[in-house]
Amino acid sequence: MRKIVRNLLAGAGVLAVVLPLGGTASYAGGHKVTTPTLTGWASLPAGTFVPGSEPSGALVTGNLNGFTAPFADQPVQGFSGIVDNGDGTFDVLSDNGYGNQANSGDFLLRVQKLAPVFRTGEVDVLGGITLTDPDGKVSWKLTREDRVLTGADFDPESIVRVADGSYWIGEEFGPYLLHFDRAGRLLDAPVPLEGVVAPETAARTGVTATARSSKGFEGLAQSADGRYLYALLEGTVTGDPAGSLRLNEFDLRRGAYTGKRWSYQLDNPDFAIGDAISVSAGRFLIIERDNGQGATAVTKKIYLATARGDRLEKTLVVDLMNVANPRKLGGFGTTFTFPFQTIEDVVILDDRTIAVLNDNNFPFSTGRSATAADNNEWITMALPRSLNVDRRLLK
Repeated sequence: MRKIVRNLLAGAGVLAVVLPLGGTASYAGGHKVTTPTLTGWASLPAGTFVPGSEPSGALVTGNLNGFTAPFADQPVQGFSGIVDNGDGTFDVLSDNGYGNQANSGDFLLRVQKLAPVFRTGEVDVLGGITLTDPDGKVSWKLTREDRVLTGADFDPESIVRVADGSYWIGEEFGPYLLHFDRAGRLLDAPVPLEGVVAPETAARTGVTATARSSKGFEGLAQSADGRYLYALLEGTVTGDPAGSLRLNEFDLRRGAYTGKRWSYQLDNPDFAIGDAISVSAGRFLIIERDNGQGATAVTKKIYLATARGDRLEKTLVVDLMNVANPRKLGGFGTTFTFPFQTIEDVVILDDRTIAVLNDNNFPFSTGRSATAADNNEWITMALPRSLNVDRRLLK
């Protein structure tokens, strides 16, 4: 019988536990639930940096919520995409830096390797890779002469790993699809999406922008057979109906878009998506959120979106502002909320269990406290109904 490797994270170590395919989810503790229920909580402190790295944040201004810039090292924070390694560790994509192209030229783009330790409520940082372009695949001038990529070059927001171990990353300054090897080296020229131009690319090329800043590829999903990518824009393209987002199919064999496209409709045109991942053919989990945090956070939801013709129909899976927490995990009450401005990571652990992470926009977001920079919180939730995940998508 095929086995799924799942992990019970105890102390600082990772203990692998093998469960039969039809067994109960280890993350759910083997308990059936009638409503989405918190089963794990861990937190990485906001002040977590890559030791022995480079100074960062020289151009950061404003309220830094207790921190002083520049920082002596590179922050580990700002998670905008996640890949399950299947062994209790995860590759997590750092965001572009400090909020915009102008102030992020000394933020080095990285994929961090992390492991949540739910027994202690901590997250172990196990290393990572820095993204580079040593072979000159980017045709325009980069920020650094050594071709190490920074937050002034690209704004990475979504990530998948394909069968050969390489990564595809969706970013927002193009928007582009970027292909990196397992060491973080860019393998191909950035792939644009015809008809969609971000202001950052418009400023560089003189082409008219058709998308708003920071509204590029926020979600990137992979088909179960590994052939296709599905890239979801965060914002509406000029001329499209208000609040409608384009999901575009990309053929990895051909290295080109197929022309197939679906439309995802936001609950409110002012909302945004945070992530999009595959569940099975034509089915996706999508994070949708308002721009509030703390007391102003209202809509933080995860939908199951199903392709119907050229549209995606939505069914609510989890309201992240109303999660049952009978064990009062994390020191919170029996109703758990996830009141962060940007929630940009969802990963399926098994048919009835998902994990979600916030992007803390270090050091700016203040969802837990109005006077302290947010940590990156890592939660797991048991679901009352099976997602019916294609098994090829499970680690």
